[in-house]
Amino acid sequence: MEYEEAKEKIVEGLKKKKGKTKFYFNDLAKILDEKPRAAKKLITKMIEEQVLEYWSSGSTSLYGLKGYGKQAQAEEKE
Repeated sequence: MEYEEAKEKIVEGLKKKKGKTKFYFNDLAKILDEKPRAAKKLITKMIEEQVLEYWSSGSTSLYGLKGYGKQAQAEEKE
């Protein structure tokens, strides 16, 4: 899959999911309809370009659109 097409699919797919702003890697791979290795390369590039952001609690890794969610709202208020 081409990067621009993947980026469009991810952004549209995540914006449609109301009430949820952080997603597991498998959720993103499912949206892309790609195998894990191919999806990881695309997702990593999106993080580098700040389309997506990575969040980890130490035991759980989640991804979300940059500028969406509670964390982004808290940062705006500061």
